[in-house]
Amino acid sequence: MIEILEDPTLKKLNFIRHGFFTRLGGVSTGIHASLNCAYPSNDEPSNVRENRQRAMLHLGHTLESLVTVRNIHSNTAIIVDKPWQEQNKPEADAMVTKLPQIVLGSDSADCPIILFADNHAKIIGLAHAGWRGARSGIIEATIEKMLLLGGKCAHIAAAISPCIAQNSYEVSAEFQQQFLEDDSYNQHYFKNSHKQNHFLFDLLGYVKNRLVKLNLKSVSSEVAIDTYSNEEKFFSCRRAFHKGEEWFGGHLSCISIQ
Repeated sequence: MIEILEDPTLKKLNFIRHGFFTRLGGVSTGIHASLNCAYPSNDEPSNVRENRQRAMLHLGHTLESLVTVRNIHSNTAIIVDKPWQEQNKPEADAMVTKLPQIVLGSDSADCPIILFADNHAKIIGLAHAGWRGARSGIIEATIEKMLLLGGKCAHIAAAISPCIAQNSYEVSAEFQQQFLEDDSYNQHYFKNSHKQNHFLFDLLGYVKNRLVKLNLKSVSSEVAIDTYSNEEKFFSCRRAFHKGEEWFGGHLSCISIQ
């Protein structure tokens, strides 16, 4: 059975439909079991298509309404003024739109996906905010595009998807140094690991704080469950690496204007 998580704050907004799908309820098998929605995963493309179709039907949409981008861990955000086909999707890490009946979607497997909604201007957005994208400004770029469409920070609600938690995210001293060079305050997002010269990085806290700095209406992380330690429900890139698995699946996060 398909399982979908809904953020309590976004759920109160009656002009949108949104959801963070788990890995349950699809047709894929093996390491991709079962609702794998990521094409670049070595899964059978027909399985991914069927899984995405099931997800869209669960939301009351057709598969053709789903719009995704090719994530490149950048600060590139785009305005969606018309849908495109999967094989023609652009390279970017965020989308915003005012168009109804288009589903903005992204697969992920540890990286946070952020959903945005402006209840006054009726604008929605989605950002894939892995550490590279978040550090380079993908969150701020998404908000800039929403403002271009008539949104206001004071009216925008944001919700963060399930993602890797700090205790599951060990990084090197070189990784930490990049963030300290950006801002000494970033020390707050690291704590010592049991491994020498390694640290545990709070990606969720880092992303959430960048959102809070934008003075949005609300920032929620109520469904931000650790993807790494919840293998039954979530895919995880890092967990797959630690298990010596060459491939991994991705679960879908999406939002649409009804």
